[in-house]
Amino acid sequence: MATKRILSVIDPTTDEQPAMERAARLAKALGAQLELFVCDYDQYLAGGRLFDSKGLEKARQSLLKNHRARLEKRADALRAQGIEVEVDARWGKPLDRGIVRKVMDSQPMLVVKDTHYHPALKRSLLSNTDWNLIRSCPAPLLLVKPREVASPATVLAAVDPLHEHDKPAELDHAILSFATELTQVLGGSLHVLHSFDIGPALAAVSGAPAATMALPVEEVAAAARSQHEQALSSLTNEFGIPADNVHLEQGAPHAVLVEQAAALNADFVVMGAVSRSGLQRIFIGSTAERALDRLPCDLIIIKPPGFQPPDEV
Repeated sequence: MATKRILSVIDPTTDEQPAMERAARLAKALGAQLELFVCDYDQYLAGGRLFDSKGLEKARQSLLKNHRARLEKRADALRAQGIEVEVDARWGKPLDRGIVRKVMDSQPMLVVKDTHYHPALKRSLLSNTDWNLIRSCPAPLLLVKPREVASPATVLAAVDPLHEHDKPAELDHAILSFATELTQVLGGSLHVLHSFDIGPALAAVSGAPAATMALPVEEVAAAARSQHEQALSSLTNEFGIPADNVHLEQGAPHAVLVEQAAALNADFVVMGAVSRSGLQRIFIGSTAERALDRLPCDLIIIKPPGFQPPDEV
């Protein structure tokens, strides 16, 4: 973790703020500064290229002033707990771009935002703010579910030491570094998960010209497990993770992740996400997106070192 600043995205439409509560707990534990942030937009105050006015601008500034005043009331309650708090409100849309622009300006160590169930249509179109933040937020992103976090907390880090899903080696180290510090701060326990799927290997064997006999499923699975076990052991040994806390499972990554999080009663899942080119940039079918709604706990997304948000932000 870098700069000791946590950015908490506030939803101005509700009094319930699970993300702010989670961010405050982490800020206090880390001795970090907390910033409460609202990004808002009202189409009736937007104006446009063909028409804008001083009146509309004044109305926009009045809206933001009111947001800051409400944020200050929240901040005062947190300051009474010994947390250093700043507030900011900005005008802009869509919300994900406004958040990313704020992140680029303030360079927080962590961005914290509430997340809720996403309807199938939004999942299929990837139009939801959370999906876009998974893709574009350059800072670690904590998506908070409306649930209590245990004390001590259980952290589950998902890694990919053979980089089968195009995730560079540096990303696994970033995931485990973040997860280790989070666990230490919370005084909890850290588990590490890696899953492997032999489906692609079996498909390659079945497609070979000489593949006229039954597929050697057990042999392929055993060979794959051995290879993945060695890579996972090498990675977790670097971080001193106890063997009992290292989990290697066979199956689709998103399904295994959800099952293991439930089995461990995890409070946080920490995993990586990478940006791709062309149509792949929208993370169709990514593990993070498939798991988000199904996970029973908070999700933290880590980007590779040096990640830059897409140009359209």
